[in-house]
Amino acid sequence: MTSALSDRRAGARRRWHEKFLVEDRVVPASSRRNLYIVSAVLMVVGLICFLAVLDSVRESDGLSAIDRPIQAWLEGMRSPTLTVMMAIVATVFGPVVLPIVVLITVVWWGIAARHAWRPLLLAVSMIVGVATVQILAPIIGRHRPPVSAMLIGADHTSSFPSGHVMGAADFLLITTYLIFSRRRNPVYTVIALVVAFALAVATAACRVYLGYHWPTDVLASMSLSLVVIGGVIAVDTWRTVRVRASGSESP
Repeated sequence: MTSALSDRRAGARRRWHEKFLVEDRVVPASSRRNLYIVSAVLMVVGLICFLAVLDSVRESDGLSAIDRPIQAWLEGMRSPTLTVMMAIVATVFGPVVLPIVVLITVVWWGIAARHAWRPLLLAVSMIVGVATVQILAPIIGRHRPPVSAMLIGADHTSSFPSGHVMGAADFLLITTYLIFSRRRNPVYTVIALVVAFALAVATAACRVYLGYHWPTDVLASMSLSLVVIGGVIAVDTWRTVRVRASGSESP
């Protein structure tokens, strides 16, 4: 009786797992290998870029030389209309609104989708990104630009890397990848990711324009986001991608 009860419980767990979490997709072996290569390249490039920016900031040389000229250039572009637009973008991707947007997205996606894997992966990766910034920023302890340059209130927290930009880039890139990676034509995925990256860059420029970050702060966040999206691609490939039998591989 105990064995039968255990078998029924195991069967129930398996059925639940297959219904809500399993999301297999069959691709040629070359496609699976390419996904791992892309993920590795993104993580390596992102990590190298982040470390290079961090070193230049700590040594006050190299890339850090771009900070004041770019900040001055963006400040010279300030106008009442543009400032309102930038403030809206900053609010949408800020620490209050963005978590609500992510929560709504995850819950809606989990209810509407056939499987829970992708919304779960989005939620976990967003948490990882937030945790990364929360750990690194106090340790690095870089000061923000002068309070006099900030347009929508003073902020005395650490500046490097930017949590706003990290959150925006992670959300845009990860959501875009998880949606478009299931399309048969990879061109659509590439185009969508380029658009998402452009929006993330616009958010980065917004934070510098409003006077809350140096350009190297947002550059570091974009670099870390490449590491995160690379990790997401690797985990998603490992979990969902199955290799098509060579005999059935279509040209």
